Amino acid sequence: MPDLQSLKQAIASSMPSVRQNLERLVRIPSVSFEGFDPENVRRSAEATRDILDAAGMRTRILQVDGAHPAVVGRLEPPPGAPTVLLYAHHDVQPEGPIDRWTSPPFEPVERDGRLYGRGAADDKSGIAVHEAAVRAWGGRPPVGVTVFVEGEEEWGSPNLGKFLDQYRGELRADTVILADSGNWRTGQPGLTISLRGIVACDVEVRTLDHAVHSGEFGGPVPDALTVLAKTLATLHDERGNVAVAGIARGKADPLDLTEEELRKQVGLRPTTKLIGEGGITDRMWMKPAISILGIDAPKITESTNQLVPSARARVSMRIPPGQDADAAMRSLAEHLRTHVPWGAEVSITPRGAGKPYKLEGQGAPYDAMRRAMKEAFGRDAVFMGAGGTIPFVADFAKSFPKATLLLTGAGDPFSNAHSEDESVDLKDLELSTLAEALFFEYLAAR
Repeated sequence: MPDLQSLKQAIASSMPSVRQNLERLVRIPSVSFEGFDPENVRRSAEATRDILDAAGMRTRILQVDGAHPAVVGRLEPPPGAPTVLLYAHHDVQPEGPIDRWTSPPFEPVERDGRLYGRGAADDKSGIAVHEAAVRAWGGRPPVGVTVFVEGEEEWGSPNLGKFLDQYRGELRADTVILADSGNWRTGQPGLTISLRGIVACDVEVRTLDHAVHSGEFGGPVPDALTVLAKTLATLHDERGNVAVAGIARGKADPLDLTEEELRKQVGLRPTTKLIGEGGITDRMWMKPAISILGIDAPKITESTNQLVPSARARVSMRIPPGQDADAAMRSLAEHLRTHVPWGAEVSITPRGAGKPYKLEGQGAPYDAMRRAMKEAFGRDAVFMGAGGTIPFVADFAKSFPKATLLLTGAGDPFSNAHSEDESVDLKDLELSTLAEALFFEYLAAR
């Protein structure tokens, strides 16, 4: 059985090949959203299958009706050893505005020790970590390993439950590592133990049957954009706290995050103030947050001197652990409905929900992973929350209620997931791989 130094050397020597495979995946624009070419998602699944196969696993592509393809790779456990399920996803977000990228989104480029490209962090780095950890053991780790790579996570994993039901026998495991989160900061590992949920809806307001001349009728007649703006402004109080009634709020470990570090992580403009009250981690992990994701209205370049008759916005609310998603949706819709001014017509269309989740953070698998992360990074792992939503956590918990779930990832606060110039720190990618490879040994020993 290899020791720590042998694993380090094996992983270091394999990283050029692992990086090459990650770059191969990044070059495939595997956007799973409707309206994008599904063939790219299939190409990504096929590339993932080939990569796992080359790492020594028995692999195949999984399919259920109406879903993008997933991939599974398997290594049977030694006698008496547990089995670990390693999750990642091979689909990615759309690239967004191309002119905001420093380099082309689907052409991987290294700058200052980071690999840039859409999916480099979220979540093709997860595939890279799993592949490299298996390779480090020469394809014969001391535990059983099943790698499951989904192809629909970025639009909410709508068919994951079907995959878990249909292929339950192949995917059953004692411990599940969900590699779709990240580290506390570059060079410092993290284990995510809480996730906010999400509810979203479209709100449309109408004041007129049709557009009319803004000079002739402006004054007594309200336009829909002004109505919408006033409605959306009621979602926060004057301090920036969410004003929707009845939403749960909690406390989080403040850890060592400062406002200065947060401002640097997100690129907050110098004069822009933080909003809301309470600790920073409270506001990011254990309190609700509302964002306006988009507005349907005339573009400035297409605008004319008219009163706009209708306008629509998509409203997204993150909800903390302890909050029921259905109740949150009702509260959000009721708030919007009752705060539309001047008697304008309003319609609310729900656009989906994801449950918040709290992990235990205890037991032998957590002990093994914390030990492995400390050995790999040379620093203790941080138990952290995440403000984002990962709906599949609840799916895995439901399908495998006796398995321990661990939420990890190779990304960091500068990875810019879902935005331009997404990247992964290449050293953290290597250290995350070492931690996962060591975890196999420490879990087997327990």
